[in-house]
Amino acid sequence: MPSFIKKIPSVFLGLFFSLSISHCATAEQKTVVTNMKSNVQTDYMNGLLKLALSYANTNYAYTSTPEVYSRPRVMESVKSGSISVMWGGTSEEMERDFIPIRIDAYRGLMNHRLFFIRQGDQARFDNIQTLDDLKKIKMGQGRSWQDASILESAGLDVVKATKKPSLYYMLEGGRFDAFPRGANEVWTELTAFPNLALTVEKRLVLIYPLPTYFFVTPKDPELARDIENGLEAAIKDGAFDRYFYGSPEVQEALEKANLPNRRAIRINNPYLPKATPLDRKELWLDLTRQAPIESNNQENGIQNEELPQE
Repeated sequence: MPSFIKKIPSVFLGLFFSLSISHCATAEQKTVVTNMKSNVQTDYMNGLLKLALSYANTNYAYTSTPEVYSRPRVMESVKSGSISVMWGGTSEEMERDFIPIRIDAYRGLMNHRLFFIRQGDQARFDNIQTLDDLKKIKMGQGRSWQDASILESAGLDVVKATKKPSLYYMLEGGRFDAFPRGANEVWTELTAFPNLALTVEKRLVLIYPLPTYFFVTPKDPELARDIENGLEAAIKDGAFDRYFYGSPEVQEALEKANLPNRRAIRINNPYLPKATPLDRKELWLDLTRQAPIESNNQENGIQNEELPQE
């Protein structure tokens, strides 16, 4: 021990080390900012984010925006760094502008789209057998959503709105006939609009590969590494599966969606990035166990076996 330290009274030496440890602990804490959860969202993604970061050495704290931001505003805020992380469907543009964590948060469940329809319209959908039949139905989508471009690329008729809540009212008002939502989203969203005469269509499932990723601000690659490493660790030790299957949102979807008994129509996602880890079978679930009714994958140069096993 250096001689100058030996001359320091023990009480002050203890205080010195105490303050040093306190300073180090404070320096290791980081705050993660996300968009405020809307009334049609569950806590699933926030919970998965916290699970991933629980493996990190850094002590993370969590906060959200003071209000629910629109998707374009969220994207700009993540670019600037005022929001740390967001989540949603991937694309080449998203993976260019942000740091993607290429592990599907819903293990392919979100790839299965069920339809919100107006009450009393089920008979109209009972007659849909093929993709060509589906092209006669007007679909509602968010203007900035990747899904809208995917549906249009398959030849489907898409009506767009800037704000998501508007789509439910537009559907009830007859502006379009179906609003495709992830199998894990429809039940939560249905209860959020109890005064609208809407229901979930009973016979069909539209399937296209669109992984749900965490996207991190380019200004914080360390956060991105911690999220990715944490998710990989959670997959390896089984915590991811326990979280996924223990989620009320996922449980409700698997119980109510009845996916193996629905008529499956698959379409291609021409915007799916080449870096998508389709070969990692442990990341995807097989939820339909049936051949598709019709698919345009082959005519777009993509075979069914190249898609993840949802």
